[in-house]
Amino acid sequence: MATLFLMVGLPGAGKTTRARELADVHRALRLSPDEWMIPLFGESEAGGKRAVMEGRLLWVALEALRVGTGVVLDFGCWSRDERSAVRWLVEAVGGVCRVVYVPVDPETQRARIERRQATTPDQTFPMSEADLLRWRALFEEPGAGELAGAPIGAPPDGWSDWAAWAAHQWPSLA
Repeated sequence: MATLFLMVGLPGAGKTTRARELADVHRALRLSPDEWMIPLFGESEAGGKRAVMEGRLLWVALEALRVGTGVVLDFGCWSRDERSAVRWLVEAVGGVCRVVYVPVDPETQRARIERRQATTPDQTFPMSEADLLRWRALFEEPGAGELAGAPIGAPPDGWSDWAAWAAHQWPSLA
């Protein structure tokens, strides 16, 4: 069975570095919305286009898994619901999902982001201290069960299944 490595962590954690390592070791396709959003739209969110881009990349990932190609999905996946939906979708196409969490302390995060913005400003987007604090407050750290591949729980209230939740989250997934 093909494996999808789901990268989880905040900006500046080192997800992309780890994602590149995993892609090399496992000869896997690496997909990162950051590497598409800035060249295509000049910014990270681009008026809501990020969810559309992520949906298309997730669709490509699922297609790759269907034909036996491993994938490293470098999304960040801050919420448990996002991670559960991706895990469910991967299992639905017969793949295996491994959640790879890359934690980072605030000081290291700030230093890495400052270095990135100084050395490769055309490959990143502005991030203020207020952004970093807000994002850290929103981030749901994965628990031991999630990291170990524990069974996926039910979707949030109001959703019949994870496929419906995912189609709403990533409108271009269909």
